[in-house]
Amino acid sequence: MDFELRILGSSSATPSANRHHTAQVLTIGNQYHLIDCGEGTQMQLMLYKIKHQRICSIYISHLHGDHYFGLAGLLSTMHLQGRHMPLHLFGPPGLLEILSLQFKYSGTNLCFKLIFHELDTACYRKIFEDKAITVHSIPMEHRVPCCGFLFREKLKPRPLIKDKLPDFLRPPQLVRLKWGEDIKDEQGNVLVHNSDVTLDPKPSRSYAYCSDSRYKPDLLPYLSHVDLMYHEATFMDDLRERAEYTYHSTARQAAQLALAAKVRHLVIGHFSVRYKDLSPLLAEAQEVFPATDLANEGSVFCVQDQPALPAT
Repeated sequence: MDFELRILGSSSATPSANRHHTAQVLTIGNQYHLIDCGEGTQMQLMLYKIKHQRICSIYISHLHGDHYFGLAGLLSTMHLQGRHMPLHLFGPPGLLEILSLQFKYSGTNLCFKLIFHELDTACYRKIFEDKAITVHSIPMEHRVPCCGFLFREKLKPRPLIKDKLPDFLRPPQLVRLKWGEDIKDEQGNVLVHNSDVTLDPKPSRSYAYCSDSRYKPDLLPYLSHVDLMYHEATFMDDLRERAEYTYHSTARQAAQLALAAKVRHLVIGHFSVRYKDLSPLLAEAQEVFPATDLANEGSVFCVQDQPALPAT
């Protein structure tokens, strides 16, 4: 199953000639999750041939315009092109009011069901769950209510070792073995030990999106050992005081958080327009955490499915 992140935009506050406002698409299996929706997002979706009708959910971290000004336009396009599938929209208080006002005065009545989930941005909480993943909100520290998002695959089934399976097992028993159960008789005696006929499941993959925020070490319990983490890096560390004042982070601070959380891979973005050349930000982060990349537009970051381990 695919688990990959596509960067659509990585600029802060104002766009530049070659950087759009923040937007990302996380693909998990056959579902697209849009994370933030800055101005021009739908143009970026077209550029990278991402079919917006396949987007199943949209997550808006906060109500600064560079993170949601593209949303009304994208929803309108979905409507004009006859979308019929429901769409889940997650966002802070006020977002639904803003959209309702825009649609009221444009005479837009969406032809699909928009399911809005108002977020409490101040707490870590499960906000979505299906058969494959869970999504939690992560509290950020910004000038307006703001949260990040943690996507995790659920526990995967245990692969069966076919040549070790007894012939008498029926399909329902095979399913129980896949989910870690032993097979017992009516008296409770174990007929088949799970560990004898299965492998450990493939590790579940994870992605943490840390939106606009001051450096926040108390996020570590939520970010521990995630496979891929995005963290804003609006400034370089020589502007640390500026970052603190504006409730943003530096490239070095993002790397320090990744190192402390023992994540596998860090992606930094939300760059100030003052930086025409982003290589100094990358170098600053890599001094602390070498497994760092820039959130360049069009970049794709894949989290590979790890092989199952032999049973112990």
